[in-house]
Amino acid sequence: MDTKLKSFAQSEEMQAQRDSRELERFGYAQELLRSMGGFSTFAISFTIISIITGVFTLYDYGLQMGGPLEMTLGWPVVSLGTLFVGLSMAELCSAIPTSGGTYHWSAELGGPTWAWFTAWFNIVGLVTETAGIDYGCAIYLVPVLGLGSSHSVLLITYGLILLSHAFINHYGIRWVARLSDLSVAVHILGVVVLVGALFIFVPKRPLSFLLNHQTFSPVHGPYFWLFMLGMLQAQWTYTGYDGPAQVSEETVDPRHRAPWGIVMGVVVSAIFGYILVLGLTWAIPSVSGVLNAKDSAGNSLPAVLAIVVSRLGERAGRSVLLLAVAAMWFCGLSTLTSVSRVIYALSRDKGMPMAALWSKTNPKHRTPGAAIWLAAGLAFASLIYSGSVSVVTSISVVGCYLAYATPIYLGWRNKPRWVDKRGPWHLGRRSNLINLLALGWTAFICTIMIMPPNVRTGISIGVVIITLFLLHLLTGPHEMRKPRWDRS
Repeated sequence: MDTKLKSFAQSEEMQAQRDSRELERFGYAQELLRSMGGFSTFAISFTIISIITGVFTLYDYGLQMGGPLEMTLGWPVVSLGTLFVGLSMAELCSAIPTSGGTYHWSAELGGPTWAWFTAWFNIVGLVTETAGIDYGCAIYLVPVLGLGSSHSVLLITYGLILLSHAFINHYGIRWVARLSDLSVAVHILGVVVLVGALFIFVPKRPLSFLLNHQTFSPVHGPYFWLFMLGMLQAQWTYTGYDGPAQVSEETVDPRHRAPWGIVMGVVVSAIFGYILVLGLTWAIPSVSGVLNAKDSAGNSLPAVLAIVVSRLGERAGRSVLLLAVAAMWFCGLSTLTSVSRVIYALSRDKGMPMAALWSKTNPKHRTPGAAIWLAAGLAFASLIYSGSVSVVTSISVVGCYLAYATPIYLGWRNKPRWVDKRGPWHLGRRSNLINLLALGWTAFICTIMIMPPNVRTGISIGVVIITLFLLHLLTGPHEMRKPRWDRS
């Protein structure tokens, strides 16, 4: 057994050396520690998606908008649309496995201006996603600690959570990989145990309840419109799954493992997320009751917690709180990893102000320390600006999907030019069709996210775009370097 393990380690080391030489063909030196395996790469994607974080944080919103029917049909519809996007990105990731991810793909396929905007949309999306995740974690952690629910307490707790993520990211990618691996077990076992308990102890009811379209939305409009608005609950869950691309320079054999990490993150999340959503929805005692539930002190309870407490009791409710806190903490940790790598890569290519600072790596721990702390600071500021979880999550969806769609569009448009440079993981003859389906889904979901009542999201995205155009004129991508694809 020892001989086999030694042989495997030597094989991985040789592959890592080949990957480093491959990276040099793009014009980059191996500065980050390349140690992540296939499971860890998948774990990054799965952890950033974090079905428990997505379902728990916005379950109230989706249920309020579209009722049980939203929970039953919204998840599979969003999962399918997301899979088209994930497949399209995986193909590009196999061809260009660099830490820049989406923006390096845009650089090769469209040039520096396309790349610059892609990078900034990705940063905006991931920063606000980190904010939504960690603030959601604070919302669940505060009741566990018995600290009340005042805004100042939530902000302090949120800041401390961000600090913990920044420290761990700063002092070692190995810890991030190990904790992401652990997160997979926490998510899957947590879902199985929770749904299993609900199935055993909840009184049997007709499955027709899952098709109930009763709503309690303050927004007026036809049910179809409310249903589409409610899809934010599922769509926000599916953000950040390009994480394997961002850590591809830290992954052994990234041309195979990073694409599979993206795709399997979406597929596994779709399956276990749907089990969780159906289990919780089937157990709802009363839609109005769980949406207006309060604890003994008069504080509002999240809908998921209200369902569990009403069906399984206070002790089970506390266990669910701990599960939610753990899942969200893991999710925020991996998301901060992802956005810091985009900042690092963009700075390395001279695409950010003060690029020399943000592209520095810690010589001892071989992590982009300055980029990590900048990402944490921006996440804290974005939550203060947005003022609510629903706004910050809507911004993250639009930002991330604009960053995803841009290289997909460029790849589809220029397919004849780069088809012979595809990596070993590709979509073959179905590539163009899947790309078009991905673009169609992105256009649809981004439109929904900025339409009334999400006016503030639309205004925020407009402000971001105008700011980027002004910044483009002042600094922009004028000195940006471009990855040299297949340089001999």
